[in-house]
Amino acid sequence: MSEEAEKTFEELRRELEQIVGTLERGEVAVDEAIALWQRGEDLHRRCAALLEAAEGRIEELQGGQDTDDTHAPEL
Repeated sequence: MSEEAEKTFEELRRELEQIVGTLERGEVAVDEAIALWQRGEDLHRRCAALLEAAEGRIEELQGGQDTDDTHAPEL
C-alpha cells in the first residue's frame, strides 16, 4: 500500500484546505492552479469515500438500531 493511500482523513483534509487557500489567494500560475484544482478534486473524492465508509461502519456497529436521537436509549 502506498504512503498516499495510508493518509488519514485529517491529513487529506488538511492538504485540501491548503490547496483551497492557495487557490483563493491566487498565488500560482494558471497551469499550477489547474494541477492544484485536479489534486483538490482527488482529495475531495477520497475524503468523501472515507466519510462514507465511516458512516457504514457506524451503522454496522449500531446493528440496525434507530439512529434518530429522539429514540436513543436512556443511560
